[in-house]
Amino acid sequence: MYRTIHINPILPGQSRSSVLVIYTGGTLGMVYDRQNDQLVPFDFEQILDRVPEIRRLDFEVTVIVLSELIDSSNMKPGNWIHLARIIRDNYEAYDSFVILHGTDTMAYTASALSFLLEGLNKPVILTGAQLPIGVARSDARENFITAMEIAAAQENGRPLVPEVCIYFNSMLLRGNRAKKKESVHFNAFHSENYPHLAMAGVNIEYNTPFIHPYVPESKLTVYEEMDTHVVVLPLFPGINHQIISAILGIPGLKGLVLESYGSGNAPTETWFLNALGSAIQRGMVIFNVSQCDGGRVTQGRYHTSKALDQIGVLSGSDSTVEAAITKLMFLLANEPDQDRLKKRLVTPICGEMSL
Repeated sequence: MYRTIHINPILPGQSRSSVLVIYTGGTLGMVYDRQNDQLVPFDFEQILDRVPEIRRLDFEVTVIVLSELIDSSNMKPGNWIHLARIIRDNYEAYDSFVILHGTDTMAYTASALSFLLEGLNKPVILTGAQLPIGVARSDARENFITAMEIAAAQENGRPLVPEVCIYFNSMLLRGNRAKKKESVHFNAFHSENYPHLAMAGVNIEYNTPFIHPYVPESKLTVYEEMDTHVVVLPLFPGINHQIISAILGIPGLKGLVLESYGSGNAPTETWFLNALGSAIQRGMVIFNVSQCDGGRVTQGRYHTSKALDQIGVLSGSDSTVEAAITKLMFLLANEPDQDRLKKRLVTPICGEMSL
């Protein structure tokens, strides 16, 4: 399933922080193959040739390379569960974890892991790059090195950031609050509804009040199920009955994330509300999030959202779509009681939404 490379091992008699790097694939690990005129994954055994600064880090670095590298566009819930299992199996042996991941679905993976790793008390930092490590102007080196430094950072023997995060372009963000916003600039990820957790400049400045606190008695529980019988439905002017009926009529569909307008607003036409109401009566869970990157759903604030509240659509508050869909997958798979599922859906589980 994977191979292990010891890059910066602890020498006899030393006692240092240990970081396990999990390389899943993505742009960061690509180099240019002149012979075939294309970008190809490089052998992580050669990482010190690409990033010689690793030799100067004062902590142990071990790398796990997945046997089958994944373009992030091909990332699936099964891959999230595999990553969660790797962290579980190595949890006692390492102080922290860094996941090298393609940028396109990184926010989905970070959100999913935040739910799958209940009771997490160690850093899990996802990072990647907009340019391959084999390109002269690549952002890969800085992202990789600083992500490892943040993961290894401790105070009085305790990690500074014991939660799932994304580090990119000098910013550390809560993983289930982040979204990819840029495809051509280095500042790829933003967190509109939650402050950054750290800023890396000459020094790394931690925004401590907003970081999940270390809980000494916390024990890791890893979940191994995600239910993919879900769909995301973005609203748009002109959406019609045929579209809504086709989506709500998908066989086996259990949950829907509704991307509504503004603060949770949606059409008030009878056919639309009846279609959603009938689906809810059949047991479908409908979770309302805003198409806006900033702000939150406030169902009932306007007339156009009050009806959603009345028929049983659940408010996602200021959740991102990435956090909403992965949370829905997680709860549908792991919470058998329907009433409790709905209550947990509208309540923060691991900092993914505000009350």
